[in-house]
Amino acid sequence: MSYVFAAHELMAAAAGELNDVGALVGSANTAAAASTTDLMAAAGDEVSLAIARVFGAYGRDYQAFGVQAAEFHERFVQALRAGAGAYGAAEAAGASSLQSLETDLLGLINAPTMALFGRALIGNGANGAAGTGAAGGDGGILIGNGGNGGSGAVGGTGGAGGSAGLFGSGGAGAAGGAGAAGGVGGNGGAGGSGGWLFGAGGVGGAGGVGGAGGGAGGIGGNGGSSTGWWFGPGAGGAGGEGGTGVGFGTDGGAGGAGGVGGANNSLFGGVGGRGGAGGGGGTGDTGAAGEMGFTGGVGGVGGAGGAHHFLLGAGGAGGDGGTGGAGGVGGVGANSTGGDGGLGGDGGASGAGGAAGLLGTAGHAGAGGSGGVGGSGGIGDVDSTGSGVGYGGGDGGTGGIGGAAGGVGGSAGAGGAGGTGGAGGAGVAGTDSATPTDGGKGGDGGGGGQGGAGGAGIGGVGGGQGGNGGTGGVGGVGGAGGQNTGTGGDGADGGAGGTGGHAGAAGAGTDGGAAGGNGLGGAGGQGGAGGDGNVGSIGKVGSPTEPAIAAQQGGTGGDGGAGGNGGDGFLGVGGGAGGTGGAGGGGGTGGAGADDGDSGTGGVGAQGGTGGKGGGGGVGGDGGGVGGTGGAGGAAGTGGAGGNVGDGGAAGGGGKGGIGGEGGGGGEGGSDGGTGGVGGAGGAAGTGGAGGTSGPGGTGGGGGHGGSAGTGGQGGTGGSGGGTGGVGGQGGAGGDGGHGGEGGFFGTGGGNGGNGSTGGTGGVGGTGGDGGGDGGDGGTGGDGGNGGEGAGDGGSNGGGGGGGQGGGGGAPSASGGSPGERGAEGRAGGSGASSAL
Repeated sequence: MSYVFAAHELMAAAAGELNDVGALVGSANTAAAASTTDLMAAAGDEVSLAIARVFGAYGRDYQAFGVQAAEFHERFVQALRAGAGAYGAAEAAGASSLQSLETDLLGLINAPTMALFGRALIGNGANGAAGTGAAGGDGGILIGNGGNGGSGAVGGTGGAGGSAGLFGSGGAGAAGGAGAAGGVGGNGGAGGSGGWLFGAGGVGGAGGVGGAGGGAGGIGGNGGSSTGWWFGPGAGGAGGEGGTGVGFGTDGGAGGAGGVGGANNSLFGGVGGRGGAGGGGGTGDTGAAGEMGFTGGVGGVGGAGGAHHFLLGAGGAGGDGGTGGAGGVGGVGANSTGGDGGLGGDGGASGAGGAAGLLGTAGHAGAGGSGGVGGSGGIGDVDSTGSGVGYGGGDGGTGGIGGAAGGVGGSAGAGGAGGTGGAGGAGVAGTDSATPTDGGKGGDGGGGGQGGAGGAGIGGVGGGQGGNGGTGGVGGVGGAGGQNTGTGGDGADGGAGGTGGHAGAAGAGTDGGAAGGNGLGGAGGQGGAGGDGNVGSIGKVGSPTEPAIAAQQGGTGGDGGAGGNGGDGFLGVGGGAGGTGGAGGGGGTGGAGADDGDSGTGGVGAQGGTGGKGGGGGVGGDGGGVGGTGGAGGAAGTGGAGGNVGDGGAAGGGGKGGIGGEGGGGGEGGSDGGTGGVGGAGGAAGTGGAGGTSGPGGTGGGGGHGGSAGTGGQGGTGGSGGGTGGVGGQGGAGGDGGHGGEGGFFGTGGGNGGNGSTGGTGGVGGTGGDGGGDGGDGGTGGDGGNGGEGAGDGGSNGGGGGGGQGGGGGAPSASGGSPGERGAEGRAGGSGASSAL
């Protein structure tokens, strides 16, 4: 027989469309009935009347047939709808029975494990309810994914993800609840464990946002671990953002720490979970009237990468540190100077890389968080002396430690790069009045974060390379001077560039292998550019009774920031080169002369920044390593360009060249007579500033003076002598004595057991390095033999054999070691058994 396939949804839709067609045909017939069934004759003659009767009869016959066709159409539509309903009911009944069968079958399968362990054999775990922080249910013991956790309530912890069985993935941890006003955000829930044979661990939940008013962000949940052959563990959750300061009086909240990446427990392959990123710090509050803005929150620490615990797997990467919060804006002045901008928050340290498997690669550490931007200075009052100073940006976060190598042949992870220092806050413009005020000073850039240490080597493999130092922050821009008929305000000096981060220490190799790889010194941060001088004010127009007032001189450009110091060397590698001094700010442009007024004189170019100090030489490696070469002194900053003069004004003098950086100190010599490090080279002389461009009739600026050369570093000190030799081994124990002979049938007891053999000679003492070790002790004498068994009736028991003689003392060492002590005597032999007769 053939099977019928029908889609009841399509049948029901077709029945509806056919019903609409029938309704339209019926409406058309009704509209045409009056004009087709009762026709008027064209004339009064018999022929015309007959023709009208014939066509009228046709119309009436059509209407009669139309009624019958409409009835048939209606019955057909009803039958089609009934068929669609019948097919739909049959399908629903079949599906219901199958669903019931599936439910009943799973119920039978899961009933024993539910009764014994309270956990299904097959099936997914239930999800936790939102807003409760409830944990997700565990998946089936055999097959099933863990349920997701429920999100936390206000300030509450998020629910943990449920664990999987043999096959399945762990549930995701839920996010922590946001903190109440001024309260801490809730921690994120941990991810559930992945399947034992197949499946990934769950992702950790994000930490909750800190409450407004400086509340700290919550900690991210840890990622779920995994032992499956396929797929890796879950990543750690991201830390929560710190709360923003509010209400005139609170600093920004600290960012929450990132969660730890899940561990990978699979035997071969796979990667540990990545650590969660630290949360960003909250923004500081705005200062009260004329007061300093509040400090931004510290960025959260990045989570550590997950470890790999077995053979061929890599450790997870560490999470990045959180960005520091921005400093608050200084308060508006009230008949006084505006408030200083708030400090930017420090960036968070990055997470360490995960440890590798026995033959795997360790995870790299994350990058340190960037420092927060310093707050802008507050606006001064109309009659105040000036506006607030922009404060310094936060320091960049420290780079994380690279993961350690898991075993022989494994590679250690590289240290994380230090975070970038935050930019300094901008000074706010000075006031406009008859006596304009100076603009506020730009804040110093934050220091670059310190590079992370490289991971430790193992089994003869070198340690990981140290991370690079962070880049120094950019100096803040000086505020513009006020403008009016008075003298233009001088531009504020640009903020000094942040100091470059120190290079990370290289990982040390373990005993028995080659020396660990040496870390490279980080490059010093570049000095911030000096702020540009302000434009001079416009000269006042002359009158018949009052001479024209000359245009005022443009403001002096800010000095360039000092170059960052070079990173220190480590284990025989030279320190990093000092950073280049920042370029001096351009001199302000002289104000345009008024009609009949004298032109203003161009601003003097700013002095170039001083070159950074060269990094110290690295310490020599053990066993005669050569000391590191001192870092080269930083190049002197370029002198600022002379200001452009107005018409007829004298050109500004060229900026003075920066002083050459001081040479790095020589590295300390390694042990056992290592050669001292070579002294660092002196810094290059600074380049003189370019002379200003003169206007009509102006005189060009003089060239800058060259910088002084740096002083060479001192040589390193030699290492100490070798170690002491080992103690000699202990002599072996003497052999046991033989059994006595058996007695005759009527003889006396068996003979005495033999004497134990002489103990072995003590081992030779090791040769001493500085006075050798002692000789080994003599071996213990062997046990005496058992007495012989008497066979005759009346024979007496044999006496036990005498104890063996103790071994002789060990021979003295070749270079002064003492001889070993004589070994102990052996135990006496046992008595012989009596005869059977």
